[in-house]
Formats: sequence, structure tokens, C-alpha cells
Amino acid sequence: MILKSYEINKIDLNKNKIILLYGKNDGFKNEATKEIIKKRDSNLHNFDEREILENVNSFVESIRSKSLFEEERIISIKRSTDKSLQIIQEIENKNLEDLIIIFNADILDKKSKLRSFFEKNKKYLCVAFYPDNEQTLLTLTQNFLREKKISLSPSNINLLIRRSGGNRETLFNELFKIESFSITRKKLSYDDIVKLTNLVEDHSVSELIDNCLAKNTKKTLNILNENSFNNEDCFLITRVFLNKSKKILELSREFQSNKNLELTISKSKPPIFWKDKEITKQQISKWSPENIKTLIYRLNEIELTIKKNVNNSKHLITNFILEQLSTKSNN
Repeated sequence: MILKSYEINKIDLNKNKIILLYGKNDGFKNEATKEIIKKRDSNLHNFDEREILENVNSFVESIRSKSLFEEERIISIKRSTDKSLQIIQEIENKNLEDLIIIFNADILDKKSKLRSFFEKNKKYLCVAFYPDNEQTLLTLTQNFLREKKISLSPSNINLLIRRSGGNRETLFNELFKIESFSITRKKLSYDDIVKLTNLVEDHSVSELIDNCLAKNTKKTLNILNENSFNNEDCFLITRVFLNKSKKILELSREFQSNKNLELTISKSKPPIFWKDKEITKQQISKWSPENIKTLIYRLNEIELTIKKNVNNSKHLITNFILEQLSTKSNN
């Protein structure tokens, strides 16, 4: 059954326990998810479709043996595709109760089996979330500033909207920074806004790439799920990915020569910081020089592709990262 994005408050979780949220507007989808959770005094458990499909039976058994302290579970399954129909079938076969599932998908065209299944089934809800336009983002910003009694010039508001990359969640993150800053500074200049509204923090990107290169699937998926990377961040991700890959190439060549991880790490120039040594060892052991060279070549390709398809950059870089997790690349 189809529901409009502005009708989220009409959802009756006693009748509709399986919901599909799809579209490019991740910020709006996250808002909708929070609204759904508010209807129940329950925690949200995040999963990725890929990790569930690796062992559907194990997933079903885990949600069957629910905690004694949880009368009802709310589960979010991110990056859902047509393959999620298998998950729904298993849940229906087991007659699982006291369970609410939110399938979160990217764009689904009319040929999508998952979308068609939800649209035609009255038991399930299907909600599309289209990208916000500048007028919508402007209205959201003005309403926030009015409520918080913060004064910003039209040029600073426009800067905020541009730097949000069309993502309302990123926009609100930046607005919260401004709210905190305005406690001590009543007047904010253009330079203040530029400094405050940085892109996603480097350490989040660095952690994402480190775990991807170490083939740490679970941790990588968690970082992807917990961070709202926008289109502009994708350029930062490719740059960091490329720089780290070139470093691993040097270390991998050295390791291939001496066959000693400790020696390879100790000879590194510049020196590797102590807290990064363990994950660097994992990365060296996972990549041969030949495979890391192929990765570097692919990174250059994906960077060019992203530049040509900026509006689809988040989807492109996410798929690229997931592809690296499943690719065999060890020595």
C-alpha cells in the first residue's frame, strides 16, 4: 500500500508492521524512521541486507530469541534490494510477532519487485522520498532559525544550503553547530559559517577506509550506517582512499620482500602511529602489490565517474566500498 511521505504520522503499527522507505532523500527517510520509533517504546536495531542474506536462518533465529526486556523489536534493514523479498518470506513463514521491520532502499524504479510487492500488498506500507529542492531546504532552515531566534543573512543561509549538498540531515547537523556557536556569539559572519560547516569529519572517513582496506565487513557497514555522507563527502572519501591505498602499496611491496610484518611496520616512513599499527598490519596482509595497484586504478576510475555523476556519487562510492569488501585480494 502506498503512503505519501507527509503522511508518516498516519502509520498504524498495530496494522502495518513491515514498511518500505525508498528514494534518494536519506535525511527525510531518517526523520521518518525516528517518527515511527516514537510510536513505540523500543530500540532500533540496524542491519544491512548483505549481512542478513549471508545467513538468513541465523538472522531469523536471533530475532525469535528476543530479549526478555523487549516486548517488541524495531529493525531497520539498510541498502535493501529485491533480494529482501527472501527475508520477508522467511519472516512470514515463521509467523514472527512483536516485530516491526523498516526496509530502507535507494531509488527503486517501477520494475522493482520489492517496490511492486509493497505497493500491491495492503498489509505493508511503501513510502517514496524524493530529493528536497532548494525551496524546501530554505523553508526548513528559516523555520529552525526562527524557532531558535538566530539571525543569519540571506547569503549565509544560501551558503548553508549549498554546503548541505541537498541533504536535509546534513543541513540540520550544520544548523545544530550554529545553534551551539550562537550561545556565545550573537552575530555570525560569513567566515564563521564557512569554518563551522565543514564536511564530514576526516576521522570518520579515515576510519571507514581503514576498515574497508582491512576487510572488516561488520565495522565498515556500521560506519556506513551511522554516518550521513553527502555528495561532497564522496570526493573526500575517494581522495583518502587513494592516499591510503598508495601507502599500503609501498608497505605491501616491502612485506613481499622481507616477509616480516613487524619489520615492515618499523621501516615505514613516515612512521606509523602506534594506534594505527594493528589495522595497518591487517591491511598489508589482505592486499598483494598487484591487487592494490588494481584498486588504485579502479579508484581513479570511480573518481572520474563520480565527477560525471555528482548526484549519484553517494550510491556509486557505497557500491564501490561494498565491492571491495567482497573482493578476494589477499597475498
